[in-house]
Order: sequence, then structure tokens, then C-alpha cells
Amino acid sequence: GLPATLPALPLELTVLYNSLLFTVGASDSAIKEEPEAIRQGLLRVLEACGTCGQDLGTEELWEKVLQEVTTEELQASLHRLGALQAAWWLAASRLGSVAGLFQLLSSAEDPGGARCREGPNELISMIKAWRVPPEGASLPLAQSAETLKEILCTAAAFLQGLQELEAGNFPTALSLLQEAAGGFCSKKILAQIFTCLGCCAQQMGKPQMALQHLKRALQVDFPCLPALFHVAAVYRELGETDAELQALTLLYEALGKIPSAAASSGPCLLMQTELLVNSPVLTSLLRHRHPSEVKYLLAQRCLQDGRVANAVEHYLDFLSLLQEGLQQQVPLDGSSALPRIPEVFLETASALEQAGRHQDAITVCEEVISRTSDLVPRVFRGEERLEQPERSLPGAEVAGGLLSQQESLRCLAWRAAAYLHQGWAWAKLGQSKEAVTQLSRCLSDLLRVQLHGCAVRQTEDLQPEVEVLQKIRLLSLIGRGAQFLELGRHKEALLDFQHSLLISPGDPAAASYLVQALWKLNRKQEAAAQWQKLCQSSPGEDGQQQGQGRPLPLYLVSCLEQAVFPHSEPLARSIQDYLGPAAQDPSS
Repeated sequence: GLPATLPALPLELTVLYNSLLFTVGASDSAIKEEPEAIRQGLLRVLEACGTCGQDLGTEELWEKVLQEVTTEELQASLHRLGALQAAWWLAASRLGSVAGLFQLLSSAEDPGGARCREGPNELISMIKAWRVPPEGASLPLAQSAETLKEILCTAAAFLQGLQELEAGNFPTALSLLQEAAGGFCSKKILAQIFTCLGCCAQQMGKPQMALQHLKRALQVDFPCLPALFHVAAVYRELGETDAELQALTLLYEALGKIPSAAASSGPCLLMQTELLVNSPVLTSLLRHRHPSEVKYLLAQRCLQDGRVANAVEHYLDFLSLLQEGLQQQVPLDGSSALPRIPEVFLETASALEQAGRHQDAITVCEEVISRTSDLVPRVFRGEERLEQPERSLPGAEVAGGLLSQQESLRCLAWRAAAYLHQGWAWAKLGQSKEAVTQLSRCLSDLLRVQLHGCAVRQTEDLQPEVEVLQKIRLLSLIGRGAQFLELGRHKEALLDFQHSLLISPGDPAAASYLVQALWKLNRKQEAAAQWQKLCQSSPGEDGQQQGQGRPLPLYLVSCLEQAVFPHSEPLARSIQDYLGPAAQDPSS
């Protein structure tokens, strides 16, 4: 409450400087709010000089103070307070305000040379050019202004590097991040900078450089586990699956060992670089993965690479994690690597089938069927929204008590795919009748939706789901037709293969099975004609047909492989014998 006086202001501003530093040191959240105390301190300075600035904003207030207050005794304490103000603005990503403030600070020191600063980055050059005021022996500081200047330089380079990285200006981002890596910071921040350098190099198409930076991050601070996750991503890009899986395994093991809180490896400072760098892109790049996410990635990559035994082990381990309340531990906002839970069950069933554990696959699929039964409507019309049932799946898209069209189609696809997997599993067990029953249930489910209805076609959002349903329908028709052949029900098999070709004209598996069905029905001339047509198709057509549309969900890939016609050579020989020597060369 005492009036401001010039002799007391240096001590008053120094106390303010120290108290703000202690406030930040006591609570990280303090840096997120504009410090009113700085504004009050500047107003006290103006009061002592016989002027006022109550109506001015903080930036205008700084401009007025630094331009009008020329008292030599106040310059050092004002400059230190200005650097602290810059820290608050930097934490709020107000780079223009920071640059303007240092322009004013430099003008106060050297009016003639303030605008002559040039360098690779104007803001960093301005901060570096700022001459730190000398510290008075009688006025101890909680943190030196020289240290604060170095922290500001590092944070400015880091923050701008992240902004350029987010904007896709990778060479500029790389340069700024390298500048930050040479600055003053803790090992934790240095590891984060190297991680960002690695991600930047990866975006630039330089995977080896990316690996060097990411490995450096782990050498500096191994608890920087996001770097290990990005190492696995780079190895995947390089096609080095063994190294990728090793990195993911190491990451999973490291996540399982919760480290005790280690003391800071750097000097104990109240204002630190990590407090000043707040960026969504940094949060995204450094997002810590839940162990279950890494376990799922291990399972997925093993399945994709054909390492079936390992895939089964990882998938079963993952399913056991569901008992630990996985839904509460992993975000469902799209940032997680996890798919929807029914898809994980279906992928598990696919892995079990490929491992020859068909009965286990059937059991897993039964779980999907039971959990989705209440979610699939009796009749689906694209123009209707569906009432939300009492039971719903985690992450289901529900608005106003209604289940969206897209979510309904997904539930339908999951249940139909479960029946499809059960059908193929029963077929592998030699139970053709049971296989036909399950595949018929799959087809019956798919009749609930008007796949060619105008209401579904009108929205692009539903197209991925419609394509998946069409592929499931194709695979179930081929599978049921094949089992009809095993049961000697050749006419029914022929109908299924004909329907398959209506869904996917030219599909090589359906066309080959159609030839076999015609042959078994003793319609050999038609079979031979279809076979010749199939042989005359260009080699690229089949691959093009299989690759149309979007990539298949992983849980359908094994079904697609099982649908491949297995008797091509014997059937070809039989037809060639029927046609005679002229047919030995199909191209003749």
C-alpha cells in the first residue's frame, strides 16, 4: 500500500521477479495464466515516474515503460522482469509478442543497432542479441537472467520447430530442432527434441537419419519410450519386421516396469524449458502408449507377417487384458492404435484358424455373435436411424439415444464375419453340414441390409462398410458353394457361384468353382467354355479384381486366402483331356 518510489523499485521488482519464479516452481499450472503481478509492477514503475497506464494492455504497457523510463538504476530489474514476461508469452505461443518485447529491450540498450539483427531465425537472433543485465551482489536472484535467456532460446527454437513440423515445412523444422538440441535443457527435453528430429527426418523420407536421432533420444533418456515406438514405425517403413517386432517387444517390457520417480538429470531450476513448450503436435508425438496397445500391435504385425503362433499368443494375452478394465485405460478418441473390440476378437479367430485351432476360433466368434445380436436390427433401411438397444459396444456412435447407420452396418459386418469364420472353421474340421448352416446364417444376416439400396449409396460415409459387407457376402457364397460340392449338392453350389460372380464379376475363385460345379453336373461343354474364358483373361485382371476398393479388414484376409480354388491343375487336366490336343495351349 506504500506509494512507489524510485529508490525502492529495484528491490521491489527483484522481489517480484523471485516470487514469480517461486510460484512457477511450486505449480506448473501457474505458467498457463497471465501474471497480473507483472502488470501491477509496471504500473508501479510508471507511478514512480509520475505517469500512468491503467487503460493500456500488457504489450502497450511494456512499450510505454521501456520507452519512457530511462532511469539507469531500474534498467537491470526491468530487463529481468521483461525476460520473465517473455517466458509467459512463449508458454502461450505468443511468438509475435515475445519478438516485440525483445525488440523493445534491445532498443533500450542500443537504439541505433536494435533493428540490425539478422540470423537464421529472427526471434532466436533477438533473444541471443539481448545483453543480460549484471546482477547486483546485494540483490540475490532465485534464477539468473543468463540461465533464463538460454532457456528462452532453447524453448523458442523448439516451439518454432514444432510449428514448422506441423505445417509440413520439414527442412526448416529440422534446422530449428537442431538449434534447440544444442541449447540449454534437461536430458528429458533433449530426448524429446531428438524424438521430434527423428519424426521430422522420417517425414522427409530419410529413415536412417530418423533412426539415428531416435536412438540418440533413447541414449540420452531411455524413459523417453515414445522414441522407441517411433523406432518400430521406422523399421516397419523399411520392411525390417524382425527389428520392428524387437522394438515393440522391448517397448512392451519397458512399459510393464513402472520406473520410480527419478531425480532430474539437469540443474534444479524454477523456470524450465518443458514449462514453455506446449504444442498439440508434441503431445501427439510423445503420447505414451498403454501396454495393451503395444501388445495389440505385436499381435497384428505377427498376423500380417504370417507368424501365426506368435500372433495367437499375443492376441490371447491381449484378450486377457480386457479383464483389467481396458476400456477405462485406453482412449477411444481415435488416437489409440486399437481397433474396435469386436474386430480384435475376429482377428484373434483368424489367427486361431490359421494355427489350426478351429474349435477355439469358433468359440471366440460365438462371443462376437452374442455381444452384437442385440445391436443388429431385424431389417435395415439406410434412410432410418435405429433405436439404441439396451446393450451397446464401447465407443459406439450414439446420438440422441439413436444408433447411427454407420454403427449399425459395422455391427452387422462383425456378426456376419463371425458366422463366416465359423463356417470356414467347421469346414476345416470336416463338418460340411455345420459349415453350410453357419454360412447360411451369415448370408441371412446380410439380407437385412439393402446393399444396393439408394439410401445407402447416397452417402460416401457408408461406402467402406458397404464394401466390407459385399466382400463378406462374396466369401460366404464361395464358402457355402464349396461345402455344397463336398456334400454332392451340385445344383445349389452352382447357384452360389453364379451369385458370387454377380457380386464380383470375374472373381477367379468364384469362376473356378463355377467351372467345377458345371463339370460335376456333367455340363462339360459349358464348363470347358467357362474354363477357356477364365484362361484367356489377362494375368493382371485377377489381381486387379482382388485389389479393388479399400484394403480388406485384417480379420477377412484369412477367409480370402481360404476361398482360393484349390483344384486348378486337376480340373485343367480333365478339361484339356475333354477338349483334346487343340486345347493343350489355352492361348491357341
